[in-house]
Amino acid sequence: MNATLSIPAQDAATRFRFGVEGMTCASCVGRVEKALARMPGVLAATVNLATETADVRTDGYVPAAEVAKAVQAAGYSVAPIEASLVIEGITCASCVNRVEKALHAVPGVQDASVNLATGLARVRMDATTTPQALVEAVKSAGYDARPQDRDDDAGSASAAAEASATAHASQGLRHALIALALSIPLGLPMIGAIFGEHWMLPGLVQLALATPVQFWLGARFYRAAWKALKARTGNMDLLVALGTSAGYGLSVYHVFAGAAAETYFEAASLVIALVLLGKWLDARAKRQTTAALRALQALRPQTARVVVEGEEQEVPIGRVQVGDLVVVLPGERVPVDGEVVDGRSHHDESMLTGESLPVAKEPGDKVTGGAINAEGRQQLRTRAVGAESALAHIIRLVEDAQAKKAPIQRLVDKVSGIFVPIVIGIAALTWIGWGLTSGDWSQATLNAVAVLVIACPCALGLATPTAIMAGTGVAARAGILIRDAEALETLRNVRTVAFDKTGTLTVGKPTLVDVDAADDDTTGLLAIAAALQAGSEHPLARAVLASAETAGVRNDAAADITALPGRGLKGEVGGRPTWLGSRRLMDELGVDIGPLQGAADLNEAQGRTVSWVAQDRGQGIVALGILAFGDQPRPESVAAVAALQAMGLRTVMLTGDNAGAAASVAKTLGFAPADVHANVLPGDKADVVRQLGAEGRVAMIGDGINDAPALAAADVGIAMGSGTDVAMQTAGVTLMRSDPRLMPAAIDISRRTTRKIWQNLFWAFIYNLVGIPLAAAGLLDPVFAGAAMAFSSVGVIANTLLLRRWQPNLVA
Repeated sequence: MNATLSIPAQDAATRFRFGVEGMTCASCVGRVEKALARMPGVLAATVNLATETADVRTDGYVPAAEVAKAVQAAGYSVAPIEASLVIEGITCASCVNRVEKALHAVPGVQDASVNLATGLARVRMDATTTPQALVEAVKSAGYDARPQDRDDDAGSASAAAEASATAHASQGLRHALIALALSIPLGLPMIGAIFGEHWMLPGLVQLALATPVQFWLGARFYRAAWKALKARTGNMDLLVALGTSAGYGLSVYHVFAGAAAETYFEAASLVIALVLLGKWLDARAKRQTTAALRALQALRPQTARVVVEGEEQEVPIGRVQVGDLVVVLPGERVPVDGEVVDGRSHHDESMLTGESLPVAKEPGDKVTGGAINAEGRQQLRTRAVGAESALAHIIRLVEDAQAKKAPIQRLVDKVSGIFVPIVIGIAALTWIGWGLTSGDWSQATLNAVAVLVIACPCALGLATPTAIMAGTGVAARAGILIRDAEALETLRNVRTVAFDKTGTLTVGKPTLVDVDAADDDTTGLLAIAAALQAGSEHPLARAVLASAETAGVRNDAAADITALPGRGLKGEVGGRPTWLGSRRLMDELGVDIGPLQGAADLNEAQGRTVSWVAQDRGQGIVALGILAFGDQPRPESVAAVAALQAMGLRTVMLTGDNAGAAASVAKTLGFAPADVHANVLPGDKADVVRQLGAEGRVAMIGDGINDAPALAAADVGIAMGSGTDVAMQTAGVTLMRSDPRLMPAAIDISRRTTRKIWQNLFWAFIYNLVGIPLAAAGLLDPVFAGAAMAFSSVGVIANTLLLRRWQPNLVA
């Protein structure tokens, strides 16, 4: 089990949440809680046996390592902790590689992954490893880092991030425009030369224009390059700094040596201006790839209307506690996860589940924070707040998916690790080769500068993460949560999709589908059955009562109701002893079922559950009739199965029902008879999935606790969001609403995203493989090389942004 380390400011109470391994009973919980509570500075400690987690609040000065040692001293072990760091200063894939190496070198770190597109590092480490050690490691690599508190309020965190990003974007655009304004006069002579005009500015004027571009607006490249050199490595900023400094330095020499006509200030300045402009466009495009995540983060209100001593008070969302009564007015967003205790309305949950139609909510129904209350005033009992809410869980899943690397990224990391040194080596060989063979060291310098500035490790570094961010973002908007990049990449290679039947392909709620009365009085039979079932919460009882209410059948509750375990129940209806139950119960009572035998056999052959009703009529117990119950297929299941088969995939159905019931549903939904596995016990589903895996990769979709082993056994487990938390935690993909058509949609977005990754990598590699040799051959001017480098990563991201147009094709 993993836990996320929460690291707020030191003047606030610090909260540690981590997994505890080895607990088996309530006494274990008590021992761990006592060990933690005895620690100086600990304000409160709560341990949950079911989730095997500990939640510790301190005064802000208790190191996480000390908390972990206290748990270990009590005789238990602490599960690895996950920490998130915001990394500042990374600009290319080689930066990512260097930061990851630095983090891996920290004692206790088990794994570290850095995402160039988001600027976040996720570190899996021992609880004894301090966040400060991670920060220091990143700084030693030449970058800045700070912990990210993932338990912060989603809305405020989103607003702060938005404000910071907007400020950086404004500054970046301003610097790029100033650089262009100063550089354009330097570049005009290039245009004038085309028409035979000589617009060359005096050397000192060129120097005056180029110097602020080089050392003020271009200072960011020098700072980043210096940090890289101190860490004995290289990055894109080093390439730009070396290239432009060479052009600028050669020009200054020529100005003061009296050869002002041979200056290259325009090359150095325009390269910096174009790179700054490219970086601004790059950042602007990257923000669009996270639009879906920011939309989710903005869903939760900042305040809630809480009922305190009978009066409504508007309080900050952070002060709402589980159990509080919260009032939601028409048109407002639901601030917490809760249960409706008063009021009826419809909720718009489209941003959470992708479901476009409003969902009816009445007393007893559960509601999710972030949904919009359409028309009715409602009062809710809070069930979850903050980091424990469903919205926070969804955001964490999307963030994790966007942070983790796809397997293909490992190849890119290896290439980027040696990219910059190779480019510098090629530039050096270009300079020496041109200088020795032509004797024109000025031209040799320009060609070397072109090699340095056209090389773009940015495009390589952004190719994969931006595609994953865009793909998982649009998938989340459609109600498909993909846990990580590996699940996304694996899903496209699936060859077989195995479905659990009950609750996945079917509604999962039995309904009364047939009533056969011996005397043809079906209304009277239904009234007797409803009287026996009144007040029962059994699924079959609810089906009977629902049918009776729909038919308008009036009934009085039976008297002296007695449960007959495994067989049915007995009671008195109208003063007569009455029974409702299985055929076995009828046999025990000696009831003649002959007249109804044919109807019962026909229903059972169709996979229905049959209940018998018998009554003592004074001359013996007689069978009054039968009730047949069926679990109806979901209306969307036929389309889902057909869509998967049209994609060339094999569809398989697994069920614990008898062969008759399985065959009936399979025929309705379009499964081949050979692909139906009936009478499969819950423990055997995983074995069937493994057998299917021998023929190719398998995706398993289910919704219940008994599906969890099969979901884990599959190459990709897919959980229906209407199912249990256990199934969702086991699965690599979660469908946020009970619509099997999201299954082919998930495979479709997986294929499209993976295709974008390969397209991006192709263009990134081709760009460098073609551009660097052209520059080395002297066929590219440094200005054009700089422009090409600046816009190469923008092109990669622009290709990725085409994914934002994707919509699931939910054909009926």
